[in-house]
Amino acid sequence: MTPRAAQLRRRIRWFIWLFIFGLVFSGVTAIPTVMEVDALVRTTGAQERVASAPTPEAAPAWAVWLVNTQTALHDTQDHHPVLFYGTDWLAFGHFVIAIVFIGVLRNPVRNRWLFDFGLLACALVIPYAMIFGAVRGIPVWWRLIDCSFGVLGAIPLWLCRRWTKEMEAGGHHH
Repeated sequence: MTPRAAQLRRRIRWFIWLFIFGLVFSGVTAIPTVMEVDALVRTTGAQERVASAPTPEAAPAWAVWLVNTQTALHDTQDHHPVLFYGTDWLAFGHFVIAIVFIGVLRNPVRNRWLFDFGLLACALVIPYAMIFGAVRGIPVWWRLIDCSFGVLGAIPLWLCRRWTKEMEAGGHHH
């Protein structure tokens, strides 16, 4: 293996481990949703901002949405906990996708198709978040946060795809 091929392989491994970590971390955070939203409400002071507003309309929209989301999650937890099974499966999906990228760690050239798969998935985050976010009444600013995961995830995948093509062009298939 040439020094350049070794360098590219190290870069690809580092970026794919970062991508795998992001998928696993994102999956793990899909499970304790109530606890996370409670922490977000506490950290931002959303409850106090809503309570101290002279009228509900005067409260910041983000704080109202966050407190309403917290209330809905607690109601779901208390009366319909089965619905959280969906977020458990969402986490599982993240874990399985992360496992698939181990193929790239083993042989990036042979498994280059995974970069295309990942890039397509990252691109699809944007219309998915915008369409279903609108259907579910998610504020645009939150949908943009969701879209950022697709954009940020695409960066390492695009770079790895480019480096893998360079390895392939140089005959460094192993």
